Amino acid sequence: MFDKLQSAFWKALTPDLVPDEPRVSAATETLLPANVVEALGGEKNLTSQQRVAITRIRVQLRDAERLDEPALQAPGMPAVMVLGNGVVHVLTPVAAPLAETG
Repeated sequence: MFDKLQSAFWKALTPDLVPDEPRVSAATETLLPANVVEALGGEKNLTSQQRVAITRIRVQLRDAERLDEPALQAPGMPAVMVLGNGVVHVLTPVAAPLAETG
C-alpha cells in the first residue's frame, strides 16, 4: 500500500518523469525485420518486444528452444545477445529503425 501511495505522490509532483506503464508492443506490432523474427522462432514465439534503448530491443520468447542461433549469426543479421529465460536483446543501428533496414 505504501508503494502505491508513494508512486501516486511522485507522479503528482512530476507527471512527465514517472511513466504509467512501460511501453511494450504486442508481438503483432513487430519492431524487427522478418528474417530476425523467423530466426527467433516466428511471430507466435514472440511474447513481447520493448525498445529499451536507441540501439536495443528486448524480446521475450515463449519457447527459447525454438531460437535458431546459427541463423542469427548469418551475415547481414543484427547483433543479438541471448540473455537466458527466453530473453533476447537485438542490437539495432542508430541511423535507421531496424524494421526499415531488414
